[in-house]
Amino acid sequence: MRDQPRVCVYPSGVTSARRRRPLVLATVVATFALVAGAACANGADREPKVALTSASSQASAPASVLTISLDGFNPKALKVLGREGTPTLHRLIDEGASTLNARTEYEMTVTLPNHTGMVTGRRIAASSGGHGVTWNDDRLKPNTVDEAAGHPVSSVFSVLEDNGLGSALFASKTKFSLWQRSWPTDIDKVDITLGNGLLVRHLIADLATPRSYRFLHLSAPDSAGHAHGFMSAPYLKAVKQTDRRLGKLVAAIDADPALSKRLVLMVTADHGGKGANHDIATKYANYRVPFIVRGADVPAGADLYDLNPTYLNPRRSRPTYSGTQPIRNGDVANLVTSLFDLPAVEGSEHDAAQDLSVYAR
Repeated sequence: MRDQPRVCVYPSGVTSARRRRPLVLATVVATFALVAGAACANGADREPKVALTSASSQASAPASVLTISLDGFNPKALKVLGREGTPTLHRLIDEGASTLNARTEYEMTVTLPNHTGMVTGRRIAASSGGHGVTWNDDRLKPNTVDEAAGHPVSSVFSVLEDNGLGSALFASKTKFSLWQRSWPTDIDKVDITLGNGLLVRHLIADLATPRSYRFLHLSAPDSAGHAHGFMSAPYLKAVKQTDRRLGKLVAAIDADPALSKRLVLMVTADHGGKGANHDIATKYANYRVPFIVRGADVPAGADLYDLNPTYLNPRRSRPTYSGTQPIRNGDVANLVTSLFDLPAVEGSEHDAAQDLSVYAR
């Protein structure tokens, strides 16, 4: 397949058109901009693939799925800000199936480990079959998820690629270049742009491409939480701003009747947070996250636990991986594969039976 030029936006806002080149081990770079530039160069946008049109086991297969992860989003912010402060998120809850009481990975409540769980469907600990990503920075050793786990690790991007479906990653932290190194031929487009507003505009522009799956990561709540405290006034302001950006994205989707009828949108988070940090995995404010799904045939205003009685609503508890499971952010990978009527991600654990439903039974 012929490589296509793409444009990458650096932290400074400078743009550069590049062609895809073979993946090589990255060297240590001296500046932050060079890290983002290397991530761009190694992940060119390839020719889009056509979505499946066959019927899903749950309902008609969507033309596309969009996962949005709100980094550091504490669901309590919805109550504090109310509908006036977060109209888009409240609208998605009203129009779809949701819970504000999903769970992160059990072991850690930090960004890169939980996001890697979202796309692999695995727990974190490599010793128990997890993906092994326990760090949360731009380190280059281990260089890939395979190296972290000690064996090959598949992802939702891999399943889609194996079945001729295209995918894209839009991320606002450079550490997500790990995914680009780990699945270089499985993700058709990688856009790492630090500005959340600009990144959303990039994704809106990409909606014109017939792409089956997109993963969007927005960092603003987490950045404000680390700078000023989670649930602080600046944090809540960042949540309101993020809601407005989501509103522009939803408006762009709804402006295209064909797209709005056949796109499934899901919103979750890697962790919550309260006060100075979010890394203590035993704290309720850290391990509770939202899980919201909107799309055709998804019952409006439904509770995901009501739709899935075989899943455990954990109330305030923190269940391990044994026994009946709560809905977790790690269920993203196999919810996506099931929506497209594809096999579960190889080696996955979260929703490996693909029995998490977003439709009325």
